[in-house]
Amino acid sequence: MKEVSGFSKLNKRDKISWLAKNFLYHNPLDVAKQFASFWHDEVEKQKLFDGFSENTLTNFYLPFGVAPNFLINDKIYCVPMVTEESSVVAASSKAAKFWLNRGGFKAKVISSVKIGQVHFSFNGDHRKLNTFFKRKKDVFFDGIKHLTANMEKRGGGVRDIQLLDFSHLEENYYQLKVSFETCDSMGANFINSILEQLALILREEASKYESFTGKEKDIEVIMSILSNYTPDCVVECEVSCPVEELHENSHQMLPDDFARRFVKAVNIANFDVHRATTHNKGILNGIDAVVIATGNDFRAVEACVHTYAAMSGTYKSLTIAEVTDGIFKFKIRVPLALGTVGGLTNLHPMAKTSLDILGNPSAAELMMVTAATGLAQNFGAIRSLVTTGIQYGHMKMHLSNILAQLKASEEEVIKVQEYFVDKIVSFSAVREFLELIRTKSYKV
Repeated sequence: MKEVSGFSKLNKRDKISWLAKNFLYHNPLDVAKQFASFWHDEVEKQKLFDGFSENTLTNFYLPFGVAPNFLINDKIYCVPMVTEESSVVAASSKAAKFWLNRGGFKAKVISSVKIGQVHFSFNGDHRKLNTFFKRKKDVFFDGIKHLTANMEKRGGGVRDIQLLDFSHLEENYYQLKVSFETCDSMGANFINSILEQLALILREEASKYESFTGKEKDIEVIMSILSNYTPDCVVECEVSCPVEELHENSHQMLPDDFARRFVKAVNIANFDVHRATTHNKGILNGIDAVVIATGNDFRAVEACVHTYAAMSGTYKSLTIAEVTDGIFKFKIRVPLALGTVGGLTNLHPMAKTSLDILGNPSAAELMMVTAATGLAQNFGAIRSLVTTGIQYGHMKMHLSNILAQLKASEEEVIKVQEYFVDKIVSFSAVREFLELIRTKSYKV
């Protein structure tokens, strides 16, 4: 029987044993040994990791690296990045080094407002509902003061509450749209607590409002939840330099040709959705790596960024490039709802270390660092695409993974790396060369 009841109540070893018997069909002792090999040596730290999720059996490791030499607003950063894609950290580091001597990255937070919604049904005259909301708006604010007091001391809180009428799209459907400033916190729990309190106030006040009759008094709250779409929590970052300073020894392309091809590549991503998707995925390679390293919610960031890229009705590039009066400019504008306090940022030891590496930044500063990393990643990807091609550098970074899969010895690794210094790397090419080495058919 593969069905199970009360699985979450089993201890870790019993869960692993059940999994081994019913799905892996291996010796439970061997499976337990494999899973245990990834547990943290310190029992208390493992208990901490176990508590992050449900039915935790072991830990899934990802590489933690850093990209040095990021000059952002005249301050040098070493950026922590967590990613399994081999070329990401290398590309970001190379781009950061390139712009280090060309003025660096200039970033600014445009706005940091987040949104929450109370979705509800009202079966009555919408004009009466509008009047009710105007009269009771102060009551809504008063009713949440006990929840917002601490956030307000830090400069945050609820900025506005709006009543929106969507009854033309869904019968009797209305919404309270609430704007929040959560300072250095991502603020999910804060926002959701406020929304649920507002929902209670909405029902209570409607039930006793003298102008409502019959069903009008019985407002039905459908749900109260924050929105991960935060188009008003936005950061901008750009790099620029004279076109002649775009020259690099790693390729033989003239600066003017490089700038022209680079701008055209970005422009293509503004009208071709197939290219735009891959283009923006490359940006998120850098952004996600920083978001994960600092204990933030990369899934929320991804969802928001892709929605933002499509806000015009057409999915477009998050970056723009241009050459004006001989100056090359490359810029990103991206929504990033990030926090540096609360949640995993304080609980996960490596997330805390990441913030230490960054100098314990504010949420706004982290937004700027993250945007700069995304821009650097995009610059590196487009530079490769319009010069040597993406596979030349990407597969060289992937070489170590290929060698690991093929179980190359240390001596074989050295020979393969030397051989592929000036050659295109592919899995089949590496495998064939290893066979030559192993059969003594290759002569140095």
